[in-house]
Amino acid sequence: MKKGCEGIAVTLFIVMFATFLLQIFSRYVLNEPLGWTVEVCVILYIWLVFWTSAFLLRDSEHVSFNMLFLMANPRQKRVMAILGIFCIGAAFAAGLPVIIDYVQFMRIEKAPVTRIPLNYIYAIFPVFIIAVVIRSAVSLYRLLTRRWQDEVAAIAGDEEEQREQP
Repeated sequence: MKKGCEGIAVTLFIVMFATFLLQIFSRYVLNEPLGWTVEVCVILYIWLVFWTSAFLLRDSEHVSFNMLFLMANPRQKRVMAILGIFCIGAAFAAGLPVIIDYVQFMRIEKAPVTRIPLNYIYAIFPVFIIAVVIRSAVSLYRLLTRRWQDEVAAIAGDEEEQREQP
């Protein structure tokens, strides 16, 4: 599954980059800019960011401010992780119905140049939200089991971290 997700991300990037190169060629070589290429690049970038964040990046690879977390002992890290992940998962789960409703509402609007309905453009956002909620639930489950040290180490980005024996 990961290879498939990586393949989709790579395809999105290649198409975005090719569209970008087409815009440069059209503008500076042919002196005939194409309006749709900018819009397609933005759409592909939106999809690439949310697709990659939902399916490919681990928690430790996301931007975070974790100085206090890294200074804490393993048991404190566990408590901090449980609280933080619960808050994020709960907030995203609570917002999901409104987000889905808004994305569905956006079908009445279209992108200015390509005329693609905006609900297609932003359809990746609810997918991202659902992925975050599922990943939060899985992480919370792991933090509440006997092998919680492995999950704390994964969150910290240090799978080799020394673990306390229960």
